Amino acid sequence: MIVCHAALAALIAAVLLPGKKETADPAAMLWVIALIEGYYLYRLARFPKKRDSASDIVLILWALMLLWEIMVSKLDLCHPVLVPALENIFHVFTDDYVEMAGGVLSSLEILSIGVAVGLALGTLLGLICGWNQRLKEVFYPIANVLAPIPSIVFAPYVIAIMPSFRSASVVVILLGIFWPNFLKTIISVESIDKNIIDSARSLELGSFSMIFQILLPYSFPGIVKGLKVTMTTAVMMLTFAEMMGSTSGMGYYIVNYNTYGNYTKVIAGIIVVGLVVTLLSAVITQIQKKAVRWQNY
Repeated sequence: MIVCHAALAALIAAVLLPGKKETADPAAMLWVIALIEGYYLYRLARFPKKRDSASDIVLILWALMLLWEIMVSKLDLCHPVLVPALENIFHVFTDDYVEMAGGVLSSLEILSIGVAVGLALGTLLGLICGWNQRLKEVFYPIANVLAPIPSIVFAPYVIAIMPSFRSASVVVILLGIFWPNFLKTIISVESIDKNIIDSARSLELGSFSMIFQILLPYSFPGIVKGLKVTMTTAVMMLTFAEMMGSTSGMGYYIVNYNTYGNYTKVIAGIIVVGLVVTLLSAVITQIQKKAVRWQNY
């Protein structure tokens, strides 16, 4: 902790001291540093057993920012366009926060629709095909071929045939979520204990009851545990799709300013994507703890 806060003090001093390169107002950067430090102190108080790992992570962050600050702003040793000053990068958030917020909301709307529909269809059809031997023999080989193929390879064609870019983005995400989840659900049904199936059959349950009262509860924990990987994959596919023809969204913000060579805003956009993914991961972690609480003990 002492070393970590010493690095923080050195970073703040470097930001406040004049350098060779002219930069934007450092107020935004100092606010970001204050937020990171506040969250770090919260983690220390909330999770004392993870104090060492939290300190190590923050120390690495302060060290990287300090190195960047010295090399770029103070000594002006880096490329003036490709490696912008940290003050300029964080100042983007004060100028473009409306555009960034609109892009994040647009991306999250498309993301939520694609993930929800892909998960629902993949789970439902996977349960049906996993339970019906004939359907499984037909569709399992197809899913086994299509599931490993990234849906982004279909993006140019999907964007060309769909009526709007938003619908095309939803389809790209849906395809990327559907096939892996469909295949995983079939495999989950195959792995169910035969004694459970025999007990359910002894109760003379129909196919509908078997799927929704036996197979779905059995597969549900696996589906929930895979949500984090599913969401990360969906964000990657969405960002790529938005780079190909969108007029809004996180990916569009990055590719738009990359076209004009404004790498200060490109890096700021990358930071936004990282923050969104981190927040989504934290939300999913809480969902997993609540949804499969019995497996946490």
